[in-house]
Amino acid sequence: MDISFTPSPDVADILSALLDKFENRARRNPVVSEAKGTYHAILSTQHTTRSIKLSLTDLPLPAYFSQTDPEPRTIANRQLQTLEKCGYLNLIWLPGESGHLLQAITLKTAHESLYQLLQRTPISDQRARLESLLLAEKFRYAREDWRARALNSILGQLSAGKSPSPFSLSDSNLNLDLLAILQALPTLTTETPYRVFSVRLFNDTKRFDDLKSSLLRLARRAHREWKSFNKEDLLGEFNLVANPGYVHLAGNWELTDSYGQIINLDSFTPSVGFPASQITSLQKITVRAESLLCIENLTSFHQQVDRYASKHVNNNGTRPTQQATLCLMGNPSPAIRHLLCLIPAETTIYLWSDMDYGGFNILSQLRRQVSPRIQPYLMDIPTFDRHAHLSRPLRQSDIRNLKRLALNPALADVHSTIQHLLKRGLKLEQEAIQI
Repeated sequence: MDISFTPSPDVADILSALLDKFENRARRNPVVSEAKGTYHAILSTQHTTRSIKLSLTDLPLPAYFSQTDPEPRTIANRQLQTLEKCGYLNLIWLPGESGHLLQAITLKTAHESLYQLLQRTPISDQRARLESLLLAEKFRYAREDWRARALNSILGQLSAGKSPSPFSLSDSNLNLDLLAILQALPTLTTETPYRVFSVRLFNDTKRFDDLKSSLLRLARRAHREWKSFNKEDLLGEFNLVANPGYVHLAGNWELTDSYGQIINLDSFTPSVGFPASQITSLQKITVRAESLLCIENLTSFHQQVDRYASKHVNNNGTRPTQQATLCLMGNPSPAIRHLLCLIPAETTIYLWSDMDYGGFNILSQLRRQVSPRIQPYLMDIPTFDRHAHLSRPLRQSDIRNLKRLALNPALADVHSTIQHLLKRGLKLEQEAIQI
């Protein structure tokens, strides 16, 4: 029997609810999973599932149950009876209300005609379509690339019948745009504002805003260390920023760019903000100082620059020995890491961070990504004990992450400090410390 009607709102809601229950049950069925989850595979294994029954009181159907206007109920009943004659449904009427008021409906077969009637694509087909897209896309990347790991993780979710979030089963535009972002990330060699990136990629200043959270979820799924990064720091790893930033420097720095131009910063006191976008053009750095101190937080940088310099005086006590300082602004961005990689090997580099998971993780990052010679500064047990009255309790996530760092061989010299924090159940922010 041909279905020639357009379903009324009530019928559309009823059929959608029945198909939702069918697809959810089929997705949980192990036999269906083995059949690759296609629409026809689900249909061929229907006999393994119980019949799907829906009580009409489970749905908000005010028009159907209206006491003043019987027309919506009459239309719905006529359309549902047509579907029953086709063999798709079994109608259960309220006692004494046969042909007038329905109590429940049983889905006998999730026939393709029902999907066509609702202009709905079977979720199994949606999953198969997304799987094919991601399988083709992941081969763009090397196996060790975080993007390949992220896509493999989503494919695993699909295979297990779970949600493919942040990808969508129904929004192909979202999927294609998110994949376009992944491809474009390596082209960002300098800090790029979100809106500039969005215009370049989508000719739309706000499209990236819609996809930002999806990118972050993918990145955190693929890289364990990134799970602890806040939104701004993680986007900064890809050179994506809200607005162009500055790297805060103090001391006698001499910077040489790719054109051979020399930029002296020694006359700027107490510090200078150097454009982060210009950092990648630097080819050489000379630091006329005994050491370079990297300070995690901007507040401590501004408060402690002069104190750090005054602690290092010549033997006659008349003139401070020139020292250099740099603000990391939290997790060091690619621009800051590039700058640190240009520091001459003879210059000692210190890191002063919070005594917590974030601070010691920054030390691990810098030793891995810049140089193993970077040393901690004021991140020891005596310093902690002197300021313990200003410390704060560790959270469960802090404890879990610190225990993981305590197993990191690259942090062997600070393992005792990390264990001390765990034993005391406390952490200390650098703002509590005076140099």
